Amino acid sequence: MASENVYVEHCKGVNGLDKVILREIRGCSAEVYLDGGQVTSWKNEFREQLLFLSSKATFKPPNAIRGGIQICFPQFGTIGSLEQHGFARNRLWSVDRDPPPFPANTSHRAFVDLILRHSEEEVKIWPHRYECRLRVALGPGGDLMLTSRIRNTNTDGKSFTFTFAYHTYFSVTDISEVRVEGLETLDYLDNLKNRERFTEQGDALTFESEVDKVYLSTPTKIAILDHERKRTFVLRKDGLPDAVVWNPWDKKAKAMADFGDDEYKHMLCVTAACVEKPIILKPGEEWKGRLEISAVPSSYCSGQLDPRRIFLSN
Repeated sequence: MASENVYVEHCKGVNGLDKVILREIRGCSAEVYLDGGQVTSWKNEFREQLLFLSSKATFKPPNAIRGGIQICFPQFGTIGSLEQHGFARNRLWSVDRDPPPFPANTSHRAFVDLILRHSEEEVKIWPHRYECRLRVALGPGGDLMLTSRIRNTNTDGKSFTFTFAYHTYFSVTDISEVRVEGLETLDYLDNLKNRERFTEQGDALTFESEVDKVYLSTPTKIAILDHERKRTFVLRKDGLPDAVVWNPWDKKAKAMADFGDDEYKHMLCVTAACVEKPIILKPGEEWKGRLEISAVPSSYCSGQLDPRRIFLSN
């Protein structure tokens, strides 16, 4: 078993909280905290941090950790009766030692399976029983993969409805030099304008003020180009038709206690989600969602990014 320790290490993190470190031989790594089932770090083979984590993030359960990848279930945002983004990101997950087979590539050796089940206390605020499984895996090339499986375990015959998101904070060099491709011409709901519906007009998204938009019926591939770093993040997603783009900009950044005043310049959230049309599960039914993120040199691109060409060239 000694060789497996290269790939998966269970240890203590900030404030003594349990975490799992995933490593690949080339030097890529990821860190997952059991509190929130939250990925807080993803580094490439050069040890460069690819996810944003606020310098003011508090590792004090049950508060969510500001940054990384938050699991939003059974509610994304504030549309619903629960606290913002639901309770999964505030709960303590367990390591699942005997998970059912996952659809993800099982040849990957750097992975961990987590599970979250309902608690009797929680049933008072969301009267349903469920199993939420999460596999976080690091591919041999450094790709980060998250696979979620949610099952309705109600014994009273009742269906339940939920929304879901991988709320992902990307680390960027300068937000004013970033563009997002793959969402042009799509309809979106603008959370800054009472969720009014608009159609994206630009040939790519660029940023010069606060943004909080839910793009609808998005493609399976979206690209984030960080011009200054000459790096492109490519998101591939399945079961998650929407994409939420968020940057708080200066005024909102200063109002958040766990976020640095100027940190908005160095982050961008592009979140794979299922928001507009909630998922309905009957007892015994299961939903699956998947996100895979790659970081590639932007030199792969000439002019406008065609994600299909990126994948063919890898």
